Amino acid sequence: MFDSTALFFSALAAVASAGISAPAYAATPASAATATPAACPALLRQNFKRLQDDAPQDLCQYAGKVILVVNTASYCGYTPQYEGLERLYAKYASRGFVVLGFPSNDFGKQEPGKSKEIADFCFNTYGVKFPMFAKSSVTGAEANPFHASLIKATGKEPKWNFTKYLIDRNGKVIEHYPSKVTPEDKQVVSKIEEALGS
Repeated sequence: MFDSTALFFSALAAVASAGISAPAYAATPASAATATPAACPALLRQNFKRLQDDAPQDLCQYAGKVILVVNTASYCGYTPQYEGLERLYAKYASRGFVVLGFPSNDFGKQEPGKSKEIADFCFNTYGVKFPMFAKSSVTGAEANPFHASLIKATGKEPKWNFTKYLIDRNGKVIEHYPSKVTPEDKQVVSKIEEALGS
């Protein structure tokens, strides 16, 4: 008599011995068996060069995370906010949080350097380990497409360096913070924790 159960487990063992990984969504509980993997939100369907080596990066890799987007500059009165941003990243990364830094020379010409200079400054001065992207414009007609989408979603354009946008796990912009609001301000931290589901 044909034993389908034995055949199934035999095939499963063959797949495992071949080193083939099952897709992440294969472990979905039975109650959600018909669910499909979350698609990348429209907001994150963007590609940018990584700051330190110009390697192309698809922002879809951050789908499902809580994201704090910040336009940065090396020679600004708010530059020490790098420390708070890095502490936030270190504290919440394991729970699905990420900071994305976008250096910009839009305000006061306070980010004049090239990518390597900016990357070295961020790491050597502030120990920045969160993802940083190549310098781009974040405001006006020249705004990079990601910031253009953030501006459209909130109706609020960056007015200076270290403007922040908080995005939830579904790719929805849930908050905008002006430069003067520090990364570790209670209003920022509480919103992050709320979005993380704490």
